[in-house]
Amino acid sequence: MKLAKVRLSDGTQHVAKLDQDQFHLLDLTQVESVNSLSDVLHSPDPKGLVNFLTQPDREPLNGEDVKLLAPIDRQEVWAAGVTYKRSQVARMEESEAGASHYDKVYTAPRPELFFKSTASRVSGPGEPVRVRYDSHWSVPEPELTLVVSPEKKLVGFTVGNDMSARDIEGENPLYLPQAKFYNQAAGLGPCILVPEEPFDKAGTRIILTIKRGGETVFQDETGTDQIVREFDELIGWLGRENDYPDGVMLMTGTGIVPDDDFSLEDGDEVHIEITGIGTLVNPVAKATS
Repeated sequence: MKLAKVRLSDGTQHVAKLDQDQFHLLDLTQVESVNSLSDVLHSPDPKGLVNFLTQPDREPLNGEDVKLLAPIDRQEVWAAGVTYKRSQVARMEESEAGASHYDKVYTAPRPELFFKSTASRVSGPGEPVRVRYDSHWSVPEPELTLVVSPEKKLVGFTVGNDMSARDIEGENPLYLPQAKFYNQAAGLGPCILVPEEPFDKAGTRIILTIKRGGETVFQDETGTDQIVREFDELIGWLGRENDYPDGVMLMTGTGIVPDDDFSLEDGDEVHIEITGIGTLVNPVAKATS
């Protein structure tokens, strides 16, 4: 089952069930305690609640009738680092001073976890993701993103883009917050997959395509079976000594890293496709100062 946040032409926002290419709007007024996508996701039985809230008398809408929004309400966004071997190697190459730290965290019991974004800074489908004006080496990081309830239970998956200023992080690992956390540095969407069967790690592919002037300038893919840590393991560490009353989104790391001579430019377009979820597309914006 896929759920999305959408805006209609009249400006109203809704929660919708996505079936193929059609959107079935949910009537959230039917349940007093349900007012948002998060309320649906965090309910004891999201599928049953969605079936109850679906408006049977209303015709489904097509893609051109709705504007997809970032599928987030008030959740914090966190991220895990160095969960793929490829990421371990890239981090060691970019940071001479911190190479040993990145080497150790890949196999250490405690994972690298860092705060990524507030909901207000997240870009949804079609909205720009940003390259810092003071960065000259920035890349997208395509990541399977876990949707976690206030009870710290995995309730869904979405596509995430963990934008990264590699030159800033590489200069000094202590600059990680500045390399990762800034306006429009996170992308989420296009929807949330609420699993109805066990997640297929071996069969789930992540494909990154970057276009410049309409032409593909970079493309690569990986599989989520390359993640060295289990989802419950990451959630368990994230929840240690920390509560998330609104729930939390957790990006699970990247296994795709463009070559060292590649950097995003203003006007580029980032496409991230994950099997079973969909494709998140964002243009790239970079200010001059």
